[in-house]
Amino acid sequence: MNRYPLWKYIVIAVVLIISTIYTLPNFFGETPAVQISSSRQSIPVDTALMGQVETALKNKGIVPDGLFLDGTSLKVRFHDTETQMKARDLIQQTLGESYIIALNLLPASPTWLTSMKAYPMFLGLDLRGGVHFLLEVDMKAALDKTFERYSGDIRRELKNKKVRYGTIRRNGNSLDVQLRDKETLKSAADILSRTLPSLSQTTDDSNFKLTLTIKAEEITRIENDAVKQNITTLHNRVNELGVAEPIIQQAGQNRIVVQLPGVQDTAKAKDILGRTATLEVHLVEDDQGKVNEALSGNVPFGYELLDEAGPRGPTKILVRKDVELTGDNINDAQPGFDENGAPAVHINLDSTGASIFRQVTADNIGRRMAMILVEKGRSEVVTAPVIRTEIGGGRVQISGSMNPAEANDVALLLRAGSLAAPMNIVEERTVGPSLGKENIEKGFHSTLWGFLAIVVFMLVYYRVFGLISSLSLGLNLLMLVAVLSMLQATLTLPGIAAIALTLGMAIDANVLINERVREELRNGMPPQSAIQAGYEHAWATILDSNITTLIAGVALLIFGSGPVRGFAVVHCLGILTSMFSAVLVSRGIVNLWYGRRRRLTSLSV
Repeated sequence: MNRYPLWKYIVIAVVLIISTIYTLPNFFGETPAVQISSSRQSIPVDTALMGQVETALKNKGIVPDGLFLDGTSLKVRFHDTETQMKARDLIQQTLGESYIIALNLLPASPTWLTSMKAYPMFLGLDLRGGVHFLLEVDMKAALDKTFERYSGDIRRELKNKKVRYGTIRRNGNSLDVQLRDKETLKSAADILSRTLPSLSQTTDDSNFKLTLTIKAEEITRIENDAVKQNITTLHNRVNELGVAEPIIQQAGQNRIVVQLPGVQDTAKAKDILGRTATLEVHLVEDDQGKVNEALSGNVPFGYELLDEAGPRGPTKILVRKDVELTGDNINDAQPGFDENGAPAVHINLDSTGASIFRQVTADNIGRRMAMILVEKGRSEVVTAPVIRTEIGGGRVQISGSMNPAEANDVALLLRAGSLAAPMNIVEERTVGPSLGKENIEKGFHSTLWGFLAIVVFMLVYYRVFGLISSLSLGLNLLMLVAVLSMLQATLTLPGIAAIALTLGMAIDANVLINERVREELRNGMPPQSAIQAGYEHAWATILDSNITTLIAGVALLIFGSGPVRGFAVVHCLGILTSMFSAVLVSRGIVNLWYGRRRRLTSLSV
């Protein structure tokens, strides 16, 4: 007789229960919602804000399905998208520009499932809806920024070595440095060849001119680094603002794809992508005559009048437009406290930034230096201390009239970094939730009808063994969805295609088993022995075929990207679950049906 030990049935039962629990959340769908978040911790999202939003909605006769705080955001559920739109506009008018109001979709799972950490799968842009951008990095701007940096490096190096020079002008992909005589030309060439090895040199002895040209491989590196830095910056901003499962990846040489599932408001998505900030160091002009002239409305050329926060409110401060140091040289920024216990931001500079900062502070002792935060085109003076002594070591502290939350905001924005180069939106697409719902329905129906077609075929061709194979196939599908939900994987249309493919591949193992059992019966083997021999002899073939298929799936996972990787994840998981269901589960059901019969004369196969 064919009997399973009790522990195997317990394992199958436990897997069945867990699979059912973690699959269920995917059937409850999603509800429209408005997500309210703050870009800065100094602007709180708390119960007081929740009460303000609830009152505003009530006064306009809008009844939400529920309000709740989720981390650093407030989420408000609604019954339909029309109410969601009205509520979004009302909340935006009520709260003003201090908060980011975005349309979103929230799982409608009951509380008892969420309390067990059973959540639905994340859905990709094609299933959930959202916004899609194709951004093109402005490589010319990236090169312009690089030339500005090289010009500053050349000035500092020649100044440190006391080599007198004239003008530094850009000519295409080269910089022309005018020197006084042959001796200074030779000295400058020697100094810059050591400090700037990425630039090739040519000298004009008759005109005492040194030409520095960026090498072709260096230009390629600059362009690649610009794309990589922009991708990192976009990741930092989107992750800090809490967009779930964003897709940000390179597409081609100078383009970046950004997909934000669940976000239906294109304007807000652009706002999220645009929220980058950098720190700039400028020297403050203390000449009272120029300050008075600027305050009267006539700002001198080469200067800028900005607001400086103070204990009695903002005051005007005149700074030079020349940038001494930028946030490109920042390695890290963390909130903390200064020596007096006041909130501050501690900044670590790279070696280049540390050298520049030491030189600037050494040359301007007794003058004021403004730390300016530039965000979305607006410049704000964080602090403008007097330089008391030369500051080296690459550790800089900025403090001023800020509270701990504001210090954390400044550190967060500086860590996120600035874009290496501007980006232009080449393609902009919004996928509505209704289209995503239609895609889900089509994918569900295709999988359902495929499953039913397989079941009908197995019942007609293999009868009872076909029924057992269909039951194990159903459990395989249940396990696959449960695993994807537990991993919080992102399901896309290619993923649904992989599920449909998995059904066909999973039933193939049962076909091998059933045919092997038939073969053993034809050879005159008793039914119980035929069952045992059929499963044992088919196992090697099943294992070989699934391993080879798994190798192909792993290759897609490693070398693929985007939808291909989504397909590969579902494909690989489906192979693993199908081996469990086709062999262990189907054998368990066969053992329950036939295994305890002592006088078994035939099999319905």
